Amino acid sequence: DIFESASYNGILTGYDVAICTLGVGEPSKVSREDFVNIDKTAVLTFANACKAAGVRHFELLSSVGIDAKSRSFFLRTKGELVNDLKALGFERLSIFQPSMILTPTNRYGLSQAITLAVWPRLSPLFFAGLRQFRGIRVEDLGSAMARNAMNSGSGVEMLRWDDFTRLNAGL
Repeated sequence: DIFESASYNGILTGYDVAICTLGVGEPSKVSREDFVNIDKTAVLTFANACKAAGVRHFELLSSVGIDAKSRSFFLRTKGELVNDLKALGFERLSIFQPSMILTPTNRYGLSQAITLAVWPRLSPLFFAGLRQFRGIRVEDLGSAMARNAMNSGSGVEMLRWDDFTRLNAGL
């Protein structure tokens, strides 16, 4: 039960790093309440259980543009979550902020099919400050998250497209 911290009892002990990719795949298909319950409440339940079990490094898959003061409900909720995670005081908190995650298969219908076909062609047009909006293949994002978990560090880090590329290049 992702909403019950006791569900994690005994399975988090002994780990230094936790990676959380929990979230609604297509937020427009659920109510705001369900979105908050999954993308914020359930993540905080997991994070609190991780903190209690002694996890020192927490990685979260989030989104580019998150901001607790955003006018966008989606971005504001994700920004509030990051603020709540910071308050937990992990030794290291890594927030991954991809733009478009490019998957090998279409799971959500016509709009995703169009996005998966068009975004890779648009990505090279995003340069300078817009590079953060480049799409990333899901396997490359996963690799960057795994590589980051193996690196040492402390504090809060916000990672975007250039950081994913750097991690996957082994730099």
